Amino acid sequence: MNGQISERKKKILQSVVDEYIGTAAPVSSKTVVENHLPGISSATVRSELAALEEMGYLIQFHTSGGRIPAPKAYKVYLEELLERGVISPEQTEKIRESFARRASSAESVVKQVADVISEFTDYTSVAVRDLTEETIENIGLFPCGDKALLLLRTDLRILKDSFISLPEGLEGEEVVRLSATLQSIFGGRQMRRVREAEAEAMQAFAAYRELCRAVLDALFSYTERRDVALSGAGKSLARGEYDAEQVKGFLSLVEDKEKLRSLLDGGSKNIQIRVEIGGEAGVPDDCSLVTATYSADGRQLGSYGVVGPVRMDYAKVVSVLESVGEILGTMLKK
Repeated sequence: MNGQISERKKKILQSVVDEYIGTAAPVSSKTVVENHLPGISSATVRSELAALEEMGYLIQFHTSGGRIPAPKAYKVYLEELLERGVISPEQTEKIRESFARRASSAESVVKQVADVISEFTDYTSVAVRDLTEETIENIGLFPCGDKALLLLRTDLRILKDSFISLPEGLEGEEVVRLSATLQSIFGGRQMRRVREAEAEAMQAFAAYRELCRAVLDALFSYTERRDVALSGAGKSLARGEYDAEQVKGFLSLVEDKEKLRSLLDGGSKNIQIRVEIGGEAGVPDDCSLVTATYSADGRQLGSYGVVGPVRMDYAKVVSVLESVGEILGTMLKK
């Protein structure tokens, strides 16, 4: 924080942000004293609030009214003053159970992550799945009439499938042999490295080049895919933070999955929390994006986060994101 800001100003700024997050109402010196800092006089708090406003940390719309945090205040709050919440063992178990409930469904992991985060933060959530770090364990072709089902299982037990047209007259035994060839070439290979085996595969499938091309195209599409899932799209809007123009800004973000993917892909290679506040890094004004990444065995497997109003319960959101990352990382190692 700016060296001109005293410890007392820090405490008062923290009180204003905490109070505003909780009430959405401008914060007066009386409120700061009564609810947060009873050991400081109202006159002193009024003076410090005025100084913080002059420094650009607070905004006062009416001379006789209270103050609200400016974006600059939220940055300081997040970097230095945020007291992170602690997820209780009971809440942690509920998060685990929530993942377990969804594990038996046809939903992908990325959708599960988004749903769980939205459920426990009560904000709009987004998750992006990165497939490139997964390792192919099994790959094979299974005849189905004049087509074959390409089944791909990674070390994370996520099945991908595509239907591949078979050359006329290709017998079942030959399909089995070709499956074994695919397994020998791609088994144990990371998804991000499948392109390195293109020439080897085309040579091995010399008599069935069109079939090989179709298989490779399916594999390449997996390596380039970034699954994006959104959950609770209306939750952040339901808080009544936005006017009509601000709603448009929020919707322009959550309805653009490619933009969300690029924002989340910009995160670091660990679970460290990253926060972008209105106007930063492509995030619309009056919105905040809180993101993290999830990993297993040192591999980044995806990113996830919460998008909502700048007046967000950051302590709650950060604690949920950290807990989800730890739980998910443990689950994906199994």
